[in-house]
Amino acid sequence: MRDPETVTGSTAASGASADDAGGVPPARPAPPPEPEAPGLFEQFGATRESVKRLVGAHIELAKAEFADITDAIKRAAILVGLAIGAVIFGLLLVAIGTPLFLGELLFGSIGWGILLGLLLLLAIAVASGIMALDAGRSRGVVWPFLAAAVIGIVVGVVLGLDLTNRAWTALGDAAATGLDPSSRPLVLAAASLAVIGGVLGLISGAVGGGAGAAIGGLVGGAIAGALLGALTAIATGPRVGAAIGVAVGLIAWIGLMGLDVARRGVDTEVLKHRFWPERTIEVTKETIEWARERMPLSRKS
Repeated sequence: MRDPETVTGSTAASGASADDAGGVPPARPAPPPEPEAPGLFEQFGATRESVKRLVGAHIELAKAEFADITDAIKRAAILVGLAIGAVIFGLLLVAIGTPLFLGELLFGSIGWGILLGLLLLLAIAVASGIMALDAGRSRGVVWPFLAAAVIGIVVGVVLGLDLTNRAWTALGDAAATGLDPSSRPLVLAAASLAVIGGVLGLISGAVGGGAGAAIGGLVGGAIAGALLGALTAIATGPRVGAAIGVAVGLIAWIGLMGLDVARRGVDTEVLKHRFWPERTIEVTKETIEWARERMPLSRKS
């Protein structure tokens, strides 16, 4: 005899087999619900975030490009600075080397190039200062230059041809035969001009001051005369004589310009007229007076 539960299970199994055999499909799960559409504020927030990200991306791109541009500018500035420095150094090299080269080429020594270049720059500085103080005083620069040029040419020709050395040699051969022939012109020239310079300095010092000035003039004149005598007694030759002539000319130009300024002085009224706005000040004063006359307060007073 069969168990009832066994009979029931067999019947259910046979029923399920019958359903499968009959072609009835199994039941499908229900689809998930569709998401709700975002609200207005949510869409606005999402749009704002998108715009912020877009703007941030543009800003980062701009920062990167500006950083590259800044680096390029720095490199260009460094290279331009090197180029300008090289040009300035080249100009300085030419400005300094040219007098040295000319001194060696023309006068046989670089030292002459240094000395003459320094004197030339000093003369140009003095002339520029005089013309800056008084634009109408070009005569105070031109005529000293012409006079100094004549003095320099004369000194250069005389020393270049050894005319003074020959004169002192002839005078020594005639009046100082007891001296050594090799040093006779130098000793005679230095002693003679030292005496003459001392006497002239003594006289000028005595006229311009007291005993102290006379003694100072005597000593200074004697030293200057001795140096001048030694210079004129040496056989310089053409190159050194020309160099001394140029140096004397430049010194004479500076000295003559200084004497002209000391003699004529500086017109302060002309300077004030050139560098002071007199017209503007006068017109402003007149305008202020005109306005005061037409103000109500001034009429009541």
